[in-house]
Amino acid sequence: MAVATHLGPWLLGTVKDTTGTTAGLIRNVGATHSFQSKAVVYTDTTANTTLAVLPAGAMIQQVQFLTTTAYGTTTPAFTIYVNGTAVSASVSTTAFGSTGRANIALATTNPGLVANVGTTDAIVSFTQAAVSASAGAGQLEISYIVRNADGTYGAAS
Repeated sequence: MAVATHLGPWLLGTVKDTTGTTAGLIRNVGATHSFQSKAVVYTDTTANTTLAVLPAGAMIQQVQFLTTTAYGTTTPAFTIYVNGTAVSASVSTTAFGSTGRANIALATTNPGLVANVGTTDAIVSFTQAAVSASAGAGQLEISYIVRNADGTYGAAS
């Protein structure tokens, strides 16, 4: 598998415009799902560490932490930011103390930035706080939908 880049959303489906009221005539085109990830260890406690850079207009779907090495002592608390503005509360869970995947709830603050990161590319960053551990590692993963810079995903006519 390789990495490829492209401009704008990839659209999937066969009917671009609605011309009727039955399946096969109603628009069924949607945008594809993308993701980026970053390896994180218990010593990554610098505020606003870059997780990913999302294209303008992107809609964030989910942020998860996959713990591959359990955190010892105190589990971390993650906060997610879009261009320096928090889009999550500080999230800590006992799931960080064992291996596995934990969701980080988004849109608890500034839901508009989760729905559309803005008209220019956005830096998504995180802060990992409250870590007093001697071990702990994992992958911080962000999934999103690539859209046009204005937040739409329809192809130009």
